[in-house]
Amino acid sequence: MKKTLLFVLFCISQMFYSQADCATALSVCGNSNITYSPTGIGLVNESLGGCLITGEHNSIWYKLTIATGGTLTFDLVPTDPDADYDWAVYGPNVTCGALGTPLRCNAATVIGVGAATGLNMTSTITNAAGGSPTPYCQYMDVLPGQTYYLYIDNWVGAGGSTVAPFSLTWGGTATLASPFTDPALQPQPFVPPGLPAANPLDPREILICVSPAVFDFSTLSTGILNGNPNFVISYHTTQNDALAGTSPITAPITVNTTTIYYYSIHYQDAANPNNPLNFCRQISPFKFKLGNITADDKTLLACNNNKAGTGTFNLTTAGVFTGNNVTIKYYPTMANLNAGTAEITNPTQYVSAGGVVYAFVKTTEGCSDTAAITLGFYPEVVVNDAVLRFCALQENVVTAVFNLTTANVTSQTGTTKKYYKSLQDAISGTNEISATMAAAYVSPNGVVYVKVTDGNGCYGIAKITLEVIPPVYSTILKDKTICMEDRTTLDAGAGFDGYEWSTGATTQTITNVGVGNYWVKLKTGSCISYQTVKVYPSEQPVISSVEISNTTVTVNANGGKAPYKYSMDNVNWQDSNVFTNIKRGDHVVYIKDIYDCESISVAIVVPNLVNVITPNSDGINDIIDYSALGHKQNLVFNIFDRYGNKIFQADKKNNYKWDGTAANKKVPTGNYWYSVTWNENDKNNTLFKYTGWVLVKNRE
Repeated sequence: MKKTLLFVLFCISQMFYSQADCATALSVCGNSNITYSPTGIGLVNESLGGCLITGEHNSIWYKLTIATGGTLTFDLVPTDPDADYDWAVYGPNVTCGALGTPLRCNAATVIGVGAATGLNMTSTITNAAGGSPTPYCQYMDVLPGQTYYLYIDNWVGAGGSTVAPFSLTWGGTATLASPFTDPALQPQPFVPPGLPAANPLDPREILICVSPAVFDFSTLSTGILNGNPNFVISYHTTQNDALAGTSPITAPITVNTTTIYYYSIHYQDAANPNNPLNFCRQISPFKFKLGNITADDKTLLACNNNKAGTGTFNLTTAGVFTGNNVTIKYYPTMANLNAGTAEITNPTQYVSAGGVVYAFVKTTEGCSDTAAITLGFYPEVVVNDAVLRFCALQENVVTAVFNLTTANVTSQTGTTKKYYKSLQDAISGTNEISATMAAAYVSPNGVVYVKVTDGNGCYGIAKITLEVIPPVYSTILKDKTICMEDRTTLDAGAGFDGYEWSTGATTQTITNVGVGNYWVKLKTGSCISYQTVKVYPSEQPVISSVEISNTTVTVNANGGKAPYKYSMDNVNWQDSNVFTNIKRGDHVVYIKDIYDCESISVAIVVPNLVNVITPNSDGINDIIDYSALGHKQNLVFNIFDRYGNKIFQADKKNNYKWDGTAANKKVPTGNYWYSVTWNENDKNNTLFKYTGWVLVKNRE
C-alpha cells in the first residue's frame, strides 16, 4: 500500500477534529502533504501568544517530531483565494500546558489568488503580526528527536474572509519522523484488504456472499500487516475514530454493502509508550461488496494420440473462474461434487475419454459455484502406413539404403515427423533415428515407425514397411571353360532394361571373349544388379602311364575332363585307351579330353620282345638284356614264376640282365613272366610298363 494512502491525510471532510486542542494534536508522520479544512475552535479558546492575539477561529493542531536535522520549511496554500490562514510553531519539546511564545508566527493578511504562507529560505522575519504584508517567516533549524506543535487557524473576522480547506507541503533538508517511512521499523509493505473498486477513487471492496453478514474484522489483520512487527491495527466505523484510534470494533459485527469502514495502523514502541511515533496513524477506507461468484462452463481439448481413445487433460487450465483467492476442486460427476467424494487428485494430468467433469469453485469468503468442463479432443492427426522399396546394395544384397523421409504417411500440412525403430520408442519419444540417418537408413526387410506431430502437439504413428528389392541376375550367364587358345561368346540373356559389360559393351552379348574375368551390370527398372562371370582355361589331360604287353598298348590318362579320345596318328580317334596289333618300333600316342583342345602326346617304343632264352653260354639267347634302358628313371625289371612269385629283380648291380637263374641257381625249364617299368624323362614323368613272357630252357 502506498505510504501516501491517507498517510496523515487527515481527512478531506470539514467535520473531523474541529474540536481538537493542543493535547489532542494530530501527529504528523513523515513529510507527506496535508490537506485539511478546519472549522471551529475546539474545546477551549486558548491563549496562543505571539502574533495570534485575536484568539481561535477555525483551527487545528499538529504535532511533529524531527527524524533528521536540517532546515525546515513549509507552504500553506488555501484552496480558496478568499481564505486567510494564520499559524504558529511552538517548541522544541514543549508541553501543551506550557507552550510559551511561538518560535515562528504569522498573522499576515494574505488574501487573493495564490495566497500562500509558511516558512521559506529567503524570509528573515520570525513574527508577522496581523495586517503585515509578509506572508512567509524564516526557516527553522531543527535537530533529530525534537518535537514541535503547529497551530493553524482559518481567520474569519469582521472584515470577512472565507472558511476553506488548505494544503500543506513540507520543505527544507530536515525530515519528519514516521514509522511508515523507516524500513528498519516497517520492512514490508502493508497490504490493503479486498479488491480495487471499479472507480480507483472509491474504497477497496471485500467480497461477502450475503448481505447483511456477520464479519470478524480481526481476520483481516494478518494479511494487512504482512509480517511487520510492532504495529497495531484497529477497525472503525468513522474516519474520525480511525484518525484518533477511538471506538475500535473489537468483536464481530453485522456488516452491509453500503457502509464505509476504516482500518487504522499505528506503531507501538513497547519499550517507550511515549514515543511520538506511537501516535502516527495510517488509515484507509474499505467497504463490503456482495461477492457471489459465477463459475463458467468450459470446453477443454486434449490429444487423442495414436487413436488411444483417451487424452491427458490439465483441468486447471480450463479457466472456469478468473478471480483470485479461490480454491477449485474437480469431480468426475455432479453427484460426486455434491457429496464431496472421488475428488480428482491429479487435475493437471487427468487421463480420460471424452465427457464432462465438474469444478467446485470456492472463495476464501465461502462463496462458491460449480462449472462443467466438457472434455473433447483436437482433430486427429491422420496418418497412413506406407511401403518403401529400394534397390539392394551390391556389397550386401539383403540390405538397401532407404530414404525414410520420402514415405507418404500423411497429407496434413504443418506437421513434423520423427522416426523410430520400434512402436514403443515412437510412443515414448526415445531412441529417435536422427534426421541424417533417416535420409540414408541402411536396413534389411523390416519396419520402422514415424511419429507425425501437429501444431497442437498431438501425434499419430504410422508404420513404414521396408522392402529390399532383390537383385535380378541372368539365369543363363554361367562360367565357361574353353581351350586356352579359343574364344567364346558371353550372353546375359534377354529381358533386362540395360546392360553394361566390363568390356564397355552395352549389348546383351559379347563375342570373341578369351580366358579371363568379366562383369556385367544388369538394369531392371531403376535397380542395377552386378553379376560376374569367369571364362576358365580348360585343364589339359595327362598321359599318366603306358602299358605295353607284346603288341598291345594301353594308355592311361587323368586330368582334364573325361571322356577322353585316343589316337596313334593324331587323325583317327577312338574312345578306347587300348591299341592292339601295334607293330614293333617307335610310335606316338595322342589323347584329348571333352573340350577337344590341342592333343597331348607321348612317344613310345613297342620292343621286339625275347620270348625264349637258352642260358647255355653259347652266346645265343642266353639272357634277357634291358641295359639299354638303364638311363630311365626308376627302371625296374622283375621276373615272376607262374604262380606270381617274384624270383628275380634286375637292377644296376646286374646291369638290368637276367640269365635264367634265381639265387645263383638255374631255374627249371618253363614259362616265366616279367615286367619292365620306368618313368619317362618328360614333364609328366609318364610311367611306362612293358610286360611279357619268356620260355626258359635250361639243360641239366
